[in-house]
Amino acid sequence: MNIQTDNTSVATGTAVDIKRILAMIPHRYPMLMVDRVIDMQLDHSAVGIKNVSINEPYFQGHFPSEPVMPGVLIVEAMAQTAAVLVVATFGAESEGKLVYFMSIDGVRFRRPVLPGDRLELHVEKVQSRANVWRFSGKAIVEAKVAAEATFAAMIRDR
Repeated sequence: MNIQTDNTSVATGTAVDIKRILAMIPHRYPMLMVDRVIDMQLDHSAVGIKNVSINEPYFQGHFPSEPVMPGVLIVEAMAQTAAVLVVATFGAESEGKLVYFMSIDGVRFRRPVLPGDRLELHVEKVQSRANVWRFSGKAIVEAKVAAEATFAAMIRDR
């Protein structure tokens, strides 16, 4: 199944590169937390990638002698991956709309995410009603869960 978004289609089960992500969601540096979506099943699940670099601005203060990616940004990365899934599912008319957190539950941080890590962001739709979606997410580094959460989000016009 393919969906048309401008002149580019996003096929179920295929990757979404950074150019498409920038067209789909409004986040920009320094708050863009997903570099690529490597697998997407429309209306169901997505796997995003965040390549964590020592050049991230938050490492200047979190923590200078022991750099660790802030947990809240790991959850944000999961949510942005979910936003790409929502926009792809709704199609071109939803591109650039805002996806707001409504709730975050059951957050668990299992291990630190460090510079040089490849963070895999696995999100799966639990439920959706109109413009409100609920997701289960896991952030994984080297096949080990770094964080997990359930969250709800709402898609809205800017």
